[in-house]
Amino acid sequence: MAHEDAGHYAAKHPPETELNQEIADALKPEITEEKVSCAAAHKVSRQLHVTPAEVGVTIDLLEARISRCQLGLFGYGQKKGIVEAADEVSQELEDAIRGALQSGRLSCAASWEIAERFGIPKMNVSAACEKLMIKIVRCQLGSF
Repeated sequence: MAHEDAGHYAAKHPPETELNQEIADALKPEITEEKVSCAAAHKVSRQLHVTPAEVGVTIDLLEARISRCQLGLFGYGQKKGIVEAADEVSQELEDAIRGALQSGRLSCAASWEIAERFGIPKMNVSAACEKLMIKIVRCQLGSF
């Protein structure tokens, strides 16, 4: 959602969507200034054995914003994203990225899997995508 939609995140979901109180209770200590970091949201997901999407819905229903995307794509203040195109991309990494594309785009989850497989920071995968002009889509938390 756009910045002007701030405070209306619950509107992304059907009116009958119910707040998961267990997730909400785990998230509340992680929320500062109506924001929760991507890393904290994923930590709650792992701790409670729920999907990141479920945590994302709860964040929306709490009218909080997700910040500090672990791929560097959004949530870093005025600059928004901090990821910059890599200087070079190894052929092996490019092949892995291109092999995971769906409709010419790489999912957030696939980028995380590639980072884990290569033993590199997640932001290195997004930097490679910037260099290759490949868009990352479908945030696991539902931000984009």
